[in-house]
Amino acid sequence: MNSNAQPKPYIVAERVCKSFGTHQVLKDVSTVFHTGEVTVIIGASGSGKSTLLRAINRLEPHDSGRITIDGVDVCDDLATLQRQRCEVGMVFQQFNLFGHMSVLDNVTLAPRRIRHTPRAQANEEAMQLLRRVGMQDHAHKYPWQLSGGQQQRVAIARALAMQPKVMLFDEPTSALDPEMVKEVLDVMRSLARGGMTMIVVTHEMGFAREVADRVMFFDQGRIAHDAPPKEFFSNPANDRIRAFLGQVSH
Repeated sequence: MNSNAQPKPYIVAERVCKSFGTHQVLKDVSTVFHTGEVTVIIGASGSGKSTLLRAINRLEPHDSGRITIDGVDVCDDLATLQRQRCEVGMVFQQFNLFGHMSVLDNVTLAPRRIRHTPRAQANEEAMQLLRRVGMQDHAHKYPWQLSGGQQQRVAIARALAMQPKVMLFDEPTSALDPEMVKEVLDVMRSLARGGMTMIVVTHEMGFAREVADRVMFFDQGRIAHDAPPKEFFSNPANDRIRAFLGQVSH
């Protein structure tokens, strides 16, 4: 991140709560995500990390509190929601590619449908993105012909095709075989180097140490700690974090 420029708050969460039935998954979560910043969110399974991402994208409506994207409330108004989803790309654990469409058609679908980009232009832009993620030679294949790592790289290209201002990654490598994890993390590293604003839920501690501007630890629905990676890893704030790091480091 450019240290001279004042970072701009882009996504703001204020006292966000969310329950599923009687189980409260987010408890008064307040935080700010700045433009150009890479935030890595870690924590035990079920601690609320993915729910926060899904609430930002309105895939899970929050019960109370407030989330704003570039100053505009995240709500159910369809026009607002569509505009925000164009600005906030999301990559999931499962790749969610359309199996009956080629790689190229998967990447061009949203720009053509939502932004009304002409097909020739959409194809040209998609090929640039596929080159960026190292998948240009597979443009005419179908998802079932690709490895998991290749499918996830296509999913990243598809999210980038809408030219989002922020990328949300929800455990993007957890469904992959270990040997495919690196190829996906390499793409994410290059996005971070290019200045993309990113919020990443992951168990990849090496990535967090190397790429994050800040590491956030979720514990039972709350942000228990939020610090730069050097401080976070070298001096864990409490025993819960120390125990968690001990588990994932092995």
